[in-house]
Amino acid sequence: MKQRAVFLDRDGVLNRSEIRDGMPFAPVCLADFELLPGALDAVARLRKHGYLAIVVTNQPDLTTGKQTPDVLEAIHDYLRQETGVDDIFVCPHVDGDGCDCRKPKPGMLRAAAEKWDIDLSRSVMVGDRWRDIGAGKAVGCSTVFIEYGYAEDAPPDPDFVGSSLEAVVPFILEELKRQSGD
Repeated sequence: MKQRAVFLDRDGVLNRSEIRDGMPFAPVCLADFELLPGALDAVARLRKHGYLAIVVTNQPDLTTGKQTPDVLEAIHDYLRQETGVDDIFVCPHVDGDGCDCRKPKPGMLRAAAEKWDIDLSRSVMVGDRWRDIGAGKAVGCSTVFIEYGYAEDAPPDPDFVGSSLEAVVPFILEELKRQSGD
């Protein structure tokens, strides 16, 4: 039987984003990388219930030169060690590159599904931007939007809206239970 996963955007879901002019920005060094309250417990609860926890993150700062691959790897080593996430998929591209991995395109979710034998229709995508919800919808995942009131349009029709990863875990567990027919 295929596995089920909770796909997690990184910045704004697991760690604090820097907000400038109402828009979120990723930390560019390990010293600025701060896990959000409740993120550790949320990931632990999801994994305890048998779900893969997979990070799917757009990191265009690699392409623009604001971040180096070594710094990104140090951040992700820390994230893996602290949270126990099962895997991390990264899109380094900017919109103009035309790749199929930059959310809202679903390439990272499809790559994870292939690697981990995941049933996307029985999985959930959690994010704080319209791009995250778009990627989840593109592959048939349930979608959970963490609402921070950014200066951009909210995504249309997420399946659930909450204030933090910790706050939405009960919905995610109930949704995954419903999908499995338990």
